[in-house]
Amino acid sequence: MDSRPIGVFDSGLGGLTVVKSIKALLPSESIIYFGDTARVPYGNKSRELIKEYSSEITEFLVKKDSKMVVVACNTVSAMVLSTLKKNNSIPILGVIEPGVAEAISITNNKYIGVIGTIATVNSDAYNTALKALDSNIETISQACPLFVPLAEEGWLEGDVVNMVVAHYLSPLKEKNIDTLILGCTHYPLLKNAIANQFNKTTVLIDSADAVARAVQKQLSDFDLLNNKDEKGSLFCFVTDIPMHFETVGQQFLGSPLDSVQIVHDF
Repeated sequence: MDSRPIGVFDSGLGGLTVVKSIKALLPSESIIYFGDTARVPYGNKSRELIKEYSSEITEFLVKKDSKMVVVACNTVSAMVLSTLKKNNSIPILGVIEPGVAEAISITNNKYIGVIGTIATVNSDAYNTALKALDSNIETISQACPLFVPLAEEGWLEGDVVNMVVAHYLSPLKEKNIDTLILGCTHYPLLKNAIANQFNKTTVLIDSADAVARAVQKQLSDFDLLNNKDEKGSLFCFVTDIPMHFETVGQQFLGSPLDSVQIVHDF
């Protein structure tokens, strides 16, 4: 039994969707969440800057005695996950492989769409991971850089949101995809607007639940599960308190955000 917390981080508040799934599956586990709200989004930044930011945050979570770190950011997972794993002795889990495995298990026609940040799409990480599991998979990827700011601002519906979503997804609508991977933890908040662009047979993959199951497996494999029959705690650290923080954070997490601290030097 290991009562140390699980560390989870993202460029902003989107990773709270992963926290929500982990809490539901592993209620005894305590979680430390780090949202880099002062420097969001990561998706339009260089690999070197993403590496610098994510290394700083991982070091912060390790110093907080995290027993494993979940990189709840597709951009970081796509670009520097291997570096984080190499530089740390505790388990480091990304969000791409769990989502890919779920998409492959669901698709019927093997045409899978992927939406994500510019950095995630340009990295080709999803296409590579999908092809590694099934070489017959055809992928169609689309960068949607405005989705993260919309989600972080709490703009989830209305004419502006529908116009932006329709603009980005129009190339995908022309393809015969039956599965769409939401390749960013912010995108589930826009799920309704995204789903409205496709027919009802297109399945949207929100990898949060798949990531939670992968966390459970890794903790079990490394004998790190906390088997205490009591509810774990959640502590949140952010680098800025943006406008609408509490409202948006609650939309991501599904419950009020408590125990939030601002950190500047870490």
